[in-house]
Amino acid sequence: MPNWGGGAKCGACEKTVYHAEEIQCNGRSFHKSCFLCMACRKALDSTTVAAHESEIYCKTCYGRKYGPKGVGFGQGAGCLSTDTGDHLGLNLQQGSPKPARPSTPTNTSKFAKKMVDVDKCPRCGKSVYAAEKIMGGGKPWHKTCFRCAICGKSLESTNVTDKDGELYCKVCYAKNFGPKGIGFGGLTQVEKKV
Repeated sequence: MPNWGGGAKCGACEKTVYHAEEIQCNGRSFHKSCFLCMACRKALDSTTVAAHESEIYCKTCYGRKYGPKGVGFGQGAGCLSTDTGDHLGLNLQQGSPKPARPSTPTNTSKFAKKMVDVDKCPRCGKSVYAAEKIMGGGKPWHKTCFRCAICGKSLESTNVTDKDGELYCKVCYAKNFGPKGIGFGGLTQVEKKV
């Protein structure tokens, strides 16, 4: 029977995909909102997708599931990755994946599908995503929060110092925590007692 008045069916939700919202991968069509990794539910695009038969994954989950295993593979050279992918529904020991897309959604909130393991900014306490992350003092910061705790000056890797988990510019750090006395911290003359 002909397909009247509609486009192809989405490979994820099986609903009609119209041309304006269509993404194609391996000859299959997807809605932009359905083009998600089958394991971690991260949004995909043409540079981050890795397809295996009728399944689509982000490159990280694809590597965990189908990539090489053992010493020297994984997170870096000479490293043994102990990440089994269980928290993403990847049961790598048995070779069969857990179903990542239930037939009836348990939580319809699109925000509930996002990953919850995101770094928090020490200054404002909000989530720090990769696009806005700056590392300082061993912690992730927002670009807007990466400022001196005393004067509020915007910091860079060349002028940042940290003390007790807080960031300071070099000038404020020297004034407040540096050596004290003549020639240090802004003192220029010796005071005479009368």
